[in-house]
Amino acid sequence: MRHSSKALQSAKADFGRSVAVSALTFLGADAERLRRFLDMTGLGPHNLRGAAEDPAFYVSVLEYVVADEQLLVRFAADAGLEPEAVARAHQALCGPTHSGEP
Repeated sequence: MRHSSKALQSAKADFGRSVAVSALTFLGADAERLRRFLDMTGLGPHNLRGAAEDPAFYVSVLEYVVADEQLLVRFAADAGLEPEAVARAHQALCGPTHSGEP
């Protein structure tokens, strides 16, 4: 059953990346939202595409969105998701958490 666990983790990560791409598209659709994101991350038009090649970038996109409740609610509504689904997508990209249980 180990294979099923890996497949589930992979599916969750795929979902997380998909939500992150949607979030980035949402941010980019509004110049002010994009400017704030770029200011917070230190990215710019010159290095945004390169940053997007790093898997950690998707974590940072969702981290940025979930950190601002109003932005989270607006993005979730725009994407047809519940805010909790966006938070789960972020968690999926952050990796599994270990509770100390076997």
